Amino acid sequence: MSADAVSTGGAGELFVVATPIGNLEDLSPRAAATLARVDRVLVEDRRHAQRLLQHLGLHPPTLALHEHNERELLPKILTELREGALLALISDAGMPLISDPGFPLLAALRRESVRVTVIPGPSAVTAALALAGLPSDRFCFEGFLPAKSGARRRTLERLKSEERTLVFYEAPHRIMAALEDLGQIFGSDRPAALCRELSKLHEECLRDDLGTLLQVLRDTPEKQRGEMTLVVAGAPSSAPEEEQTRILLRPLLAELPLTQAVRIAEAQSGLPHRLLYQTALALTSAALPD
Repeated sequence: MSADAVSTGGAGELFVVATPIGNLEDLSPRAAATLARVDRVLVEDRRHAQRLLQHLGLHPPTLALHEHNERELLPKILTELREGALLALISDAGMPLISDPGFPLLAALRRESVRVTVIPGPSAVTAALALAGLPSDRFCFEGFLPAKSGARRRTLERLKSEERTLVFYEAPHRIMAALEDLGQIFGSDRPAALCRELSKLHEECLRDDLGTLLQVLRDTPEKQRGEMTLVVAGAPSSAPEEEQTRILLRPLLAELPLTQAVRIAEAQSGLPHRLLYQTALALTSAALPD
């Protein structure tokens, strides 16, 4: 049982199985063995799943589980698990639940104390991070950006000051609009990497700034096709607020009473009053003779 498994309350078990994001040879032996032993496979799309299962020479019963029927099917799945069934959950590609169906099911199984085990494997998020050549020690995965321009731009405005590396999925027919909005809001010189067709025959990782990536796709429309993961550098680190307040307050405190200096600093910077006041007290105390 994995560290992420839910404590068992019955004989049934659900295996959350990662599947290849392109190259079928990336399926782990453990994942293949699991798919071979379960009673039923819950799939996002039967057509996608069939290609993988046929590659393995497997013909298990399948049940389509997607965003439009997931809640409706929960009682049926719960009944099968209570009766001792072994089920596997796979998505069209990669790790299930990552921008894919499955969360309502997993939440229900946790409430029911049904055993759940994860079989880890390929993920476009981590594969793109490894290729991008951008900081990967801390990152923020945002899934798909909103399809409509207004909502997409509002989301990007919220993220433009995020200092962690950002990872997005994007549909081919929206990649140009997404890059245009990213360049306008983040700045066209923000470093980024566009990873296409990861693990497939025509895998490609374009590394440049947002403005150049947009121009490359304009000049070569064939690069606008395929499964895409976009990695964008985080915003440049700003000086910590504490240091900003000290830089701002020192000249004011040299000429003005503490409360007046704090009031002016707050009006100029918009920094929190509490932070400014506490920093001013510390600076004033440090300046006093022993």
